Amino acid sequence: MFVPKKVFFTSGTGKHAERLTSFEMALREARIECYNLVTVSSILPPKCQIVSKDEGLKELHAGSIVFTVMSRLSSNEPSRRVSASVGVAIPEDKDVQWGYFAEHHSFGQSKKRAGEYAEQLAFDMYKSITDKTPAKTLNITESAEVSDEGEWATVIAAAIFLME
Repeated sequence: MFVPKKVFFTSGTGKHAERLTSFEMALREARIECYNLVTVSSILPPKCQIVSKDEGLKELHAGSIVFTVMSRLSSNEPSRRVSASVGVAIPEDKDVQWGYFAEHHSFGQSKKRAGEYAEQLAFDMYKSITDKTPAKTLNITESAEVSDEGEWATVIAAAIFLME
C-alpha cells in the first residue's frame, strides 16, 4: 500500500520582483525547494505519525518526489496582506480513523485568523464523517505584507508526507 507513514509541517515567505522567484524563495525558507512537490488532497492517514520538520527533512533526498498538502498565495499589490494556512483535525483513535487537512489562503486576514479558519475547516470536515470531536486541531500558517516597491510576496504552508 502506498500510504504515508509520517508527516511534518513547514511554511515560508518569499519576496522578489518576479512572481515565480518569490515562490522559490518561499520554498527555500520552508526548506523544501530541492524536492519535486506533488500536491494531494486532504486526508491524514490512520497511523500517520506527526514528526518535527528537522526529523522529517532528514528522511528526504534532493530530487525526491514528495507528496504535500499545500496552501499558497501570491500578490504584488502594495500593502496587501497574504496568508496561507494548512489546518489539521487529528482523530482520537489515530490507529483506525483518518483525519483531515484543510488548505486556506486569504487576502487581508491576520496570521492568527487564517490559522484559526484553516483549523475550523479541518474540524468541520472531520465532523462531517463522524459524530466524534477530533482529539486535536492545529495549523501551520504563514503571512506577509507586500512591500510598496512592487515586489511579489508569496506565502506557503505545507504538510509534507513521508513514505516508507
